[in-house]
Amino acid sequence: MDLIRQAQEKGQGALSEFHAKLVLKAYGIPVTREFLVQTAEEAVDAADRIGYPVAVKACAWELMHKSDLGCVELGLTDADAVARAFRRIEDRVPMPLEGMLVQEMVAGSRELVAGLNRDPQFGACVMLGFGGTMAEVVDDTVFRVAPFDGAEAMDMIRDLRSRAMLETFRGQSPADLETLSTVLTGLGELGLARNTVSEIDINPLIVSPEGRICAADALIVLEGGRP
Repeated sequence: MDLIRQAQEKGQGALSEFHAKLVLKAYGIPVTREFLVQTAEEAVDAADRIGYPVAVKACAWELMHKSDLGCVELGLTDADAVARAFRRIEDRVPMPLEGMLVQEMVAGSRELVAGLNRDPQFGACVMLGFGGTMAEVVDDTVFRVAPFDGAEAMDMIRDLRSRAMLETFRGQSPADLETLSTVLTGLGELGLARNTVSEIDINPLIVSPEGRICAADALIVLEGGRP
């Protein structure tokens, strides 16, 4: 199934988080384990399969900034909490939904952002930056024009001023840089293969205490999708 073409045929300006992650996964980018559900009962079943704690999120392509609308509830630790969160979000959202995402909670104090923008002159440009609550203060981002290989992706990682946090850091294991390199090259490949993708935003890209890399949230905007 070509999710990007399907979204365009429906007149969508973006992919939902669920579909965006399916596309990213096809390019080798690790994403959270999650299920798209339609009822509170299905949400509880999904949470039981994933294991607690979990997050519940409204899922629709129009919801590019879910947290601002109260469409995300995090750290749910039992079935009752999941069912209540499902119903609360359902009551808040003023639009039809694809469903609700029930998603694993990925632990990790180290957060990155990664993405792609389409520059009028240079084309597909991949970005990697320092994320989390201090992202705007630190302002540590690097860019490369696609295509580039794994060696260039490693250079990109080394160019981060905050790269020390990707090493052994406060008792946490080093980040899996090979996987992080795959995230960057995968974004470049996706941008080159699909010129109707105007923007990709992976935020946060979490580094777990064991060094695992995982996209906890993702947005893919299609051509003309932003005002």
